[in-house]
Amino acid sequence: MLSVAKVQRRNAWRYFVRGVAFGDGRRPARQALKDAQEMAGLPPGVWMGRGLAALGLTAGSVVTERQLELMYGELRHPDADRMERKLLDDGASPETARLATVLGQPIEEIEQRGQTPLLAVEFVFRAQASLIVLWALGDDHTRQVIERAHERAIATVLRWLEDEVAETRWSSGRQRAKAPALVVAAFRHFDNRDGFPLLHEHCLILNRVQRPDGSWYAIDTVRLYQHVVAAGTLYTLAMTTEVCEELGLATVPREVTPGLRPVMEIAGVDQELIDWSSTRRRRIEDELEGLTARYVAKHGRLPDERARHGLGWWAAQETRPDKKTPRPLAQLLAWWRASALLRFGKQMVEGLLERCRAAGAAIRARVSPRVDTALAAVDVAAIVFTVRRTFARRHVLAEARRHLLETLRGRAFEPGLDDSIADLALTRHSRQLTVPQKGRRAPSPDQLSYTADFAWPIRWWIAGTDGMPPRESSRYERARVASLALRNAIRAARTAPPARDEAPAAPASATGHTDDHNQNHDQEAAAPHAVDHPGRDAALTPAQRADAIQAHQQAAMPELLEGRTTDPLEGRTTDSETWMSSPTYLARIAALKLESDARGRAVAEQQRKHSGQPELSEQPAADAAGPADQQQHRPRPDQGSGPGRGR
Repeated sequence: MLSVAKVQRRNAWRYFVRGVAFGDGRRPARQALKDAQEMAGLPPGVWMGRGLAALGLTAGSVVTERQLELMYGELRHPDADRMERKLLDDGASPETARLATVLGQPIEEIEQRGQTPLLAVEFVFRAQASLIVLWALGDDHTRQVIERAHERAIATVLRWLEDEVAETRWSSGRQRAKAPALVVAAFRHFDNRDGFPLLHEHCLILNRVQRPDGSWYAIDTVRLYQHVVAAGTLYTLAMTTEVCEELGLATVPREVTPGLRPVMEIAGVDQELIDWSSTRRRRIEDELEGLTARYVAKHGRLPDERARHGLGWWAAQETRPDKKTPRPLAQLLAWWRASALLRFGKQMVEGLLERCRAAGAAIRARVSPRVDTALAAVDVAAIVFTVRRTFARRHVLAEARRHLLETLRGRAFEPGLDDSIADLALTRHSRQLTVPQKGRRAPSPDQLSYTADFAWPIRWWIAGTDGMPPRESSRYERARVASLALRNAIRAARTAPPARDEAPAAPASATGHTDDHNQNHDQEAAAPHAVDHPGRDAALTPAQRADAIQAHQQAAMPELLEGRTTDPLEGRTTDSETWMSSPTYLARIAALKLESDARGRAVAEQQRKHSGQPELSEQPAADAAGPADQQQHRPRPDQGSGPGRGR
């Protein structure tokens, strides 16, 4: 999970220098940062990024208070004091000596234009609640594995940002260049403001990068903000996969907010333990209930998804406690363990890791590390299109990483598989909207916009529970419906009996390859990473392998296949035919489904009259959308498609 904040001269940099570097605490006045950290038992900040060499710094070295003040308060070289003294000794004027230590445009020039200079962008990385519980209550080995995975996941995200995202711009954005070398100061914290466990890392990305000619310019922070979600999913995927592989664990989906994406938590961690560590969330939910009631009283309706997000942010700000006195990790661990033992007992606390390993072994026995990228691309494209309608590659890449996290359940995968799924979803199931224009700079691949021609699912209402009013289906729930329906249609088409003149599949050779005909068919149905697992049976057709993989992944949640689930939309491996026939599902939407269908028919009839199309009953039989047509994603006349069509 990843959150972002700005570090600006007039309101933020002193807070980060005095507070964040001191473990979310208040450093005593006139006390050196190093001395305060040692007295409190806090780890010092360290430098990260490829851009350190240009500043004479090394990765992993300690961040000093003076370096923080110079770089994040004045945008100057970390060794500016020595450089300035040397220039003064050589006869330079004070103003010239100071300007020689400035990185890029001086802050004074920015302020003279009436602008507030942006000094840095803060990325805060934190793990899922179940991983934090394991880290806080586990043994030393478990803690070391989680911390090492946390460090490597952050390093992976920073490398990805440097390689694929970071750019510098000048001439009011008309000129751009890649910036493969960032400068980052990282500070690790162990608890939240209530003193409960919360392993997280504050990474301050300096808003200056060096061009090949040696000059320093600002980062294109808009691009950083645009790729925050993709960076967050990469961190979660990398950290969760490494921990699960090292400790033999697996993940399960946990619904935090009804209608929104589930969080993949470690299987075997009880909900009571998660609630025990998530003290802030309970207060936020109570505050959010009051804010929602005031919103309804003011606007006369329930808040939509965007309004709910804003209300959640305000609830978090209103319930944010004051800073505390930081304590060493050893004291925190002892206090957390004593608190958990008093509340849950010795058996639950000391047997936590074994329960997680047992649950992980059961899931790993049923879920193999296999990914059918053909179906994954459909799933990713349908969900992104339904949620956003118009999207870019970063949105597809983030959804591909979520798909791997939900499908593999913590199993390792071949590097680059997320990019492969994203590229397949864009090339096969999306169409480009951005048109390059002559005389203008050609947009980079991640600046292109896309859409798709999937059927737009009709909205429905879901009955409220626990006294809550009914709510409209979320975009994510409608995306799940669209994705599952399309994947089932494609599976049906791919598993159809072959024509009589079709040659049977040739057996695999000793090297694991089939003949040219089957190899071309395999490339037609799946991407290069089609089925990523050792010793796959190459004698099976692509359709047979897809069915086997889907059945294997669904076996991890047998209760969903039997229709006993209370939430039919939980878990991405559920077959749509299962939950659509569930009595629970039918009871939730039957009352309003007729109204939704009537509204959809009215819209379709109105569109037909405007376009002059014949009645639906007069359409030729060849125009009916059968399984093969759905495989190519051609919309039916009564379905909206593409941007600008009615829902």
